[in-house]
Amino acid sequence: MTTRDRILSRIRRANSTPSTTHPAPSAPTPGPASATAAVGPGPVPRDYLRVHGTRTPAETADLLAAHLTEYRARVHRTDEAGLPLLLARLLSASRTVLVPPALPPYWLSAADATPIHDRAASTPHDLDGVDSVVTGCALAIAETGTLVLDGGPDQGRRRISLIPDHHICVVRVPAQVVDSVPQAVERLDPVRPLTWISGPSATSDIELDRVEGVHGPRTLDVVLLGAQ
Repeated sequence: MTTRDRILSRIRRANSTPSTTHPAPSAPTPGPASATAAVGPGPVPRDYLRVHGTRTPAETADLLAAHLTEYRARVHRTDEAGLPLLLARLLSASRTVLVPPALPPYWLSAADATPIHDRAASTPHDLDGVDSVVTGCALAIAETGTLVLDGGPDQGRRRISLIPDHHICVVRVPAQVVDSVPQAVERLDPVRPLTWISGPSATSDIELDRVEGVHGPRTLDVVLLGAQ
């Protein structure tokens, strides 16, 4: 059996129905019985490593904070009572703040920045004029220092977390924190608009000169809510 045949067989098994868009593979060449045993419908093995070691929720939160910091995100820890004052401090230099449709109102109750609501008629130019954006998240991945947004009511449309120069993302700990990417994929809905964020937007040229803010926010503040 050729490599092509094995790949097509696995695709058919994953879809549980025969492929109708590709020609049937050529007859397999003689080989060990194990080479042909995978042909036919059946579950796809997913026995890859899901997490490296065992951690307590506090250790997972610490690992997330460490990796976010490595990516040059600024990490803050607070509880529900301290969140409004923390967000007010983080927004002290902002005149305007973009607000998703269902952001909890008390989050910005102490902030002086004028809330701007994203609307269907809002243009990228309109959003570019907003100083900051505050969102929740779907979850965060400790082993990669990654935030995942899925367009939920406290996150809004994907573009509002990509256009303003300053993004503040609130992560509920431990409810929204997982150890690894496989654990994250299990919890995420693949049909939603997923945005994976690992630190502020950054790129570098061939000489490795780093430039931030090219493809998204130049500054990323992450608030671990519930972790002190």
